[in-house]
Amino acid sequence: MNHHTPAPEEFHVADTNGTVFDIVVLGGGSGGYATALRGAELGLSVALVEGGKLGGTCLHNGCIPTKALLHAAEVADSAREGANFGVHTTLDHIDMGGVNKYKENVIARLYKGLQGLIKSRKITVFEGWGKLVAPDAVEVNGERVTGRHIVLGTGSYARSLPGLEIGGNIITSDQALQLDRVPRSVIVLGGGVIGSEFASVWKSFGADVTIIEALPHLVANEDESLSKAFERAFRKRGIAFNLGVRFQGATQTDDGVHVTLEDGKTFDAELLLVAVGRGPNTANLGYEEQGIRIDRGFVLVNERLHTGVGNIYAVGDIVPGLQLAHRGFAQGIFVAEEIAGLNPAPIIESGIPRVTYSEPEIGSVGLTEAKAREVHGTDNVEVLEYNLGGNGKSQILATAGFIKLVRQKDGPVVGVHMIGARVGELIGEGQLIVNWEAYPEDVAALVHAHPTQNEALGEAHLALAGKPLHAHN
Repeated sequence: MNHHTPAPEEFHVADTNGTVFDIVVLGGGSGGYATALRGAELGLSVALVEGGKLGGTCLHNGCIPTKALLHAAEVADSAREGANFGVHTTLDHIDMGGVNKYKENVIARLYKGLQGLIKSRKITVFEGWGKLVAPDAVEVNGERVTGRHIVLGTGSYARSLPGLEIGGNIITSDQALQLDRVPRSVIVLGGGVIGSEFASVWKSFGADVTIIEALPHLVANEDESLSKAFERAFRKRGIAFNLGVRFQGATQTDDGVHVTLEDGKTFDAELLLVAVGRGPNTANLGYEEQGIRIDRGFVLVNERLHTGVGNIYAVGDIVPGLQLAHRGFAQGIFVAEEIAGLNPAPIIESGIPRVTYSEPEIGSVGLTEAKAREVHGTDNVEVLEYNLGGNGKSQILATAGFIKLVRQKDGPVVGVHMIGARVGELIGEGQLIVNWEAYPEDVAALVHAHPTQNEALGEAHLALAGKPLHAHN
């Protein structure tokens, strides 16, 4: 399905007549368009420069399309497992044409809505690849767009490894999202969020999947107990993985790809998905020429997201830290309010929620147990795990998992970590608990609806407060 491309007269002003905008945003992804929308809402004049489609990676090549695939995978699993619930169904086949049409329709609806928002707030959009040419100007299509403030939000790209060329049977998430078939077998290089989500999708669609991860665990940035539970769940699903050994090389064969690890192990599959993270889009954009400090491609900023050069700020994936759309949204809002003089509170990075949308899901916010002991002292941390086996709705959904709470001894909860089907939907309350520095007793006093999985959060806090209901003390 083709996306609607707005006619130039809808957005683009060819002659700005020397206009100096309050904000010029370079990049129309999550961080960039959030800056533009909030800035315009605050009455500032805003120009937005984007060479691709508004919405950036998240809307077109990231969050939205991958989660659409994951939902289709969940539907496939439900059809396959219907007999467990007394509903006898058969799974005929996965029609990737139909799956992709559904995915593209979701993207198109959201894209149209975003275009409408941008237009309604009278944001001037310049369609083309921009470059920073002065502390107060961006050049696009040979035209100089001047702003009192510049916000850099040029996003990220799917990285590869040195010597590993993308093409043919070696793909990144960009190509994986456009596949018109279910591969027979896939090797996933990288066991982080992106690799784990695609591994989950393809296994549900019927492919043989093997993950290769150099670190000791899958989703290694999560609390170790979640990583281990995640590995057990993947093993039970038949997803193979090889941990703790580095990738050495890959060669394309007549019917796929041959992969070698440094310990001599070899693997063969139809496709190799390279999911080793995302790199910042900052090369050849004029940043360093204007004196902006770059480290490993990332733009260095202070806690107020200022680059230290003129009135130039940076947001989103080019700023070191979690590469998440909702972090970009928050940073964009922050910068717009900073420019407008509202003096917003700095964003607390540890309070940003994280979700891995696989089967099972992982939802987390705040400090892991290891990090909490490092920050607060080994003996000054309390931990509690609440098994979802004691939760009625989890039993109905036939999901296993647990909620792990990390608190400062006799103090607030500093980490909420969850694994199980649909636990990502619980992260909203988890982030309120952590960010508002709630004590277990505070949350235990709240009444949680029964039967819901959300109730498990309440039960976990009851237990941590010393008065468990459906759990042993």
